[in-house]
Amino acid sequence: MIITYAEPQDLAKLLAFREEASAWLRGLGSDQWSRPYPADKLLATIEAGTVFMLRDGKVTAGTITLTPEAEEGLWTDSELAEPSMFVNKLTVAREYAGQNLGGRLLDWAGDRAYRSGARWLRLDAWTTNEGLQQYYLSHGFTHVRTEHAGAAVNGGPRVSGWLAQRPARVAAHGFIDCTAVPSGDAK
Repeated sequence: MIITYAEPQDLAKLLAFREEASAWLRGLGSDQWSRPYPADKLLATIEAGTVFMLRDGKVTAGTITLTPEAEEGLWTDSELAEPSMFVNKLTVAREYAGQNLGGRLLDWAGDRAYRSGARWLRLDAWTTNEGLQQYYLSHGFTHVRTEHAGAAVNGGPRVSGWLAQRPARVAAHGFIDCTAVPSGDAK
């Protein structure tokens, strides 16, 4: 499997991924991703080169967003002063579930973060999705705190304020990375 940058023509696939994940989560009793994500904001992240696609031949198996920019209001000034990269929108196609692709994408992100000069790989997860939180803990993340104040990017109150981090580190993820070598862009 290879990792490539997402391209504008991937927008429909990324929105469909989110809908698929939302339906699956709803079946588990979670309201995660129940509000549509603004397509224009997603397109802006694609154009910024922070959205990555995991491809199995011509099939998209997963996606991850990795950015040096934190969502406003989540991390303290002292935390933001530490070189970090931030994971968002990690999604694996349901047909690829159970193959540890999410864990390997996290390893890839931690490796890329390390090569970018980051000390930390950080994320925010859905505040009420305890299963997701346990997933991240099982992949080496440590819970930092939960933020409830603020608004969500797609409207309404903040719903994704469970903050976690793990050290950025070199990792053998097993993917062929077809993206540019990171160049110290961690903030």
